Amino acid sequence: MSLLDLMRSFADSSWSIGLHESRYGYPLVESIHVWALCLFFGLAVIFDLRLLGLTMKKVPVSDLARRLMPWTVAGFIVMVISGTLLFSAIPLRSYQNIFFRVKMVMLALAGVNVWIFHTKVYRRVEAWDRDSAPPIAARLAGVFSLVLWVCIIFSGRMIAYNWFDCDLQPQPAFVNWAAGCVVPQQ
Repeated sequence: MSLLDLMRSFADSSWSIGLHESRYGYPLVESIHVWALCLFFGLAVIFDLRLLGLTMKKVPVSDLARRLMPWTVAGFIVMVISGTLLFSAIPLRSYQNIFFRVKMVMLALAGVNVWIFHTKVYRRVEAWDRDSAPPIAARLAGVFSLVLWVCIIFSGRMIAYNWFDCDLQPQPAFVNWAAGCVVPQQ
């Protein structure tokens, strides 16, 4: 069974159909997703701007991290859970959506950025904690975070539009390839 077949099967499940067609469930989950995104992204922006040396220059980075991290993690967890529920409501359409695929790649890159920051750069925070302008590695992590999350949010918002849906043929070959469309040969 291919991943596409699995998505088709999941889309036909009572769980997926029930959530997608729910009068209140889907809109509520979508709202929770957006609220969690606001919490997460707002706090991430504050931290990233501090890493860039653009705000709160006198606040030690470690103090800011200690205060923001629990709320940032909570927002991220709720965002992932609600995003997974949104995906489960329309798995086939999401799986074959170019913007969804871009969003997943950007999420993976954002995860790598966080991992590198916390395992390499932040481990030496004592050396630059109170500097108004942190070292270049920390600033780059902040820039990458901001750019990636703006791209993630943009891509996530674009998922709602059907410009490149597989059932809207003909599409350019690149679009069909990028979306994983299976187009019958004529």
